[in-house]
Amino acid sequence: MAGRTRRRTPDPRLPVRAGRILRVRTIWILPIVVGSVAVAIMTALYIGSVVNPVAHLRGLPVAIVNQDLGATVGPRHLDIGQQVQAGLLASPVVSSKLGLTVSTLPQAQQAMDRDGLYAALVIPPGFTASLLNVAGLPVPGAAASTAPHVVILSNVRAGTTGSSLATGVLQPALAVASRQIGKQLSALVPPAALTGATRVLLADPVTVTTAQYRPLPPNSALGLSPFYVALLTLLCGFIGGTIVNSAVDSALGYSTSEVGTRWRQRLPLPINRWQTLLVKWTIVVVLTVVMTGVMLLVAVAGLGLDAPYPGLLWVFTWLCAASVGIGMIALFAMAGSFGQLIALLLFVYAGLASAGGTVPLEALPQPLRALSYVEPLRQVLAGTRSIMFFDAQGVAGLTRGTVAAGAGLVIWLVLGAAVVTWYDRRRLYRLDPDVLDHVTKAAQEYRAQQATGRPPGGKNADESPGDGVLAT
Repeated sequence: MAGRTRRRTPDPRLPVRAGRILRVRTIWILPIVVGSVAVAIMTALYIGSVVNPVAHLRGLPVAIVNQDLGATVGPRHLDIGQQVQAGLLASPVVSSKLGLTVSTLPQAQQAMDRDGLYAALVIPPGFTASLLNVAGLPVPGAAASTAPHVVILSNVRAGTTGSSLATGVLQPALAVASRQIGKQLSALVPPAALTGATRVLLADPVTVTTAQYRPLPPNSALGLSPFYVALLTLLCGFIGGTIVNSAVDSALGYSTSEVGTRWRQRLPLPINRWQTLLVKWTIVVVLTVVMTGVMLLVAVAGLGLDAPYPGLLWVFTWLCAASVGIGMIALFAMAGSFGQLIALLLFVYAGLASAGGTVPLEALPQPLRALSYVEPLRQVLAGTRSIMFFDAQGVAGLTRGTVAAGAGLVIWLVLGAAVVTWYDRRRLYRLDPDVLDHVTKAAQEYRAQQATGRPPGGKNADESPGDGVLAT
C-alpha cells in the first residue's frame, strides 16, 4: 500500500535465530570468565595503586640542609638546628616514610635539578640565634628582627603528589620539634623575664614556610604534562598496533572488514606468519612516527603545551611508541585475538598503576613498586619528564628511558620472531594451504557465476568481479 513500508520476511537462507545461539552454554562462559578476570586485575592494579598512598609511603627522597651556625648563651653553646636534624633522623614516624639525607644546599639543588629529590628542608644559618632572641636571650651580632623559621623547598617538577607527601610528613614533625624547642628555651629564661608574651612566643617558636624550587613552567598541566605525554605515547603504540593488525589482516584476507552494512572478505593470500609479521612491524614503525608527530603538533603547537625540546621529545616518544607497537603486533601474532587483552593489561593498566605518574613510586605497594622496573610507562615517563622539566639531562631519566625503550624493542622483536618462526616450522598455519587452495577455487567458481549471470541472492552493488573480494 502507498505510504506504508512493506514488512519483509526473514531470508530463508539465514535460518539461525538468536534464541538458538543464546541457549548454548559455552557461548556465555568465555565472555563472563575472561571479562570478570580482566576487570578484577584492572581494578586491583589501578585502585590498589592509589587507595592509600600514605600507608605505603617508604623512602621518599628528601634532603636536610642544616646551615645553622649555633649560638653561645653564657657558658653554653647551643646548636638547635643540629638538634632538629638529629630529631628528624631518629624519628620513626619520619624516617619510616622519608628517605632522609644530609647535604649542603648546592648538593640538594643539584639533586633536585636531576629529579633526585622531592623536597629539601633548609635550616638557615641564624636559626639558633633567632630563637634565642625570641626568648629574650639576645645573641651579640645576631639580627634581632629575624624570626625563627625553616623552609621546605618542594620540587614540584619531580611530581606534585610526591612533593606534597614530603611536605605532609615534615610539617607535623617540625610542629612537634617547635614545641620541644620552646620548652627547652623556656628553661633557659629567668623566671622574672618569662612574661606572658614570651610564653606565647615560646609555645610554638618556629615558623615553617614552603616554597617551590624552580616553579613549574606555564602550561604544564599542574606538573602532570610529562605523565599525559607519556600516556599518550604509550597509547600511540597500543592503538597503532591494533590498527595495523586489523588493517593488514583485512588486506591479506585473514579477517573481515565491516563498516555499517558493508561486509567484505578478501581472498586470503598465501603468506606465512613470519612474512605477515614483517609487514605489520614495518607499517607500525612508520605509523608511530606519524601518530607521535600529530600528538605533539596538537599538544604543543595547537594547545600551547610547554615543551622546550619538541624535536627531541618527538624522537624519544617515537622510539617508545614504536617499541610498544612492535610488542602489540608480537602479542597478536603469539596469542591471536587475546593479544589485545594481554597488551591492555600489560601496557596500559599495569603501567598506569606502577608508573609513578600521579602517585610516586615510593608510595606504591611493594608488588607494584617491583613491577615498575619492567613496565614501559614508567620508563617513558622518566624520559619525557627529563626532556620537559629537567633540561633533557640523561641522569634525570632520559638515558634510562631511552635504554629501556630500546631494550623493549629488541626483546619484542626477538620474542615475536622466535615464536612466529617456530609456529611456521611446526606448520601451525593461520590457514592451512589445502584449505586456502579450496577457498581460492571456490572464489573462482563464484566469480564465474557472477560473470555469466546474477547468482541467487544477488550481490552488493559496490562489488564487481575481479575486485579480490569474496562476498557472502
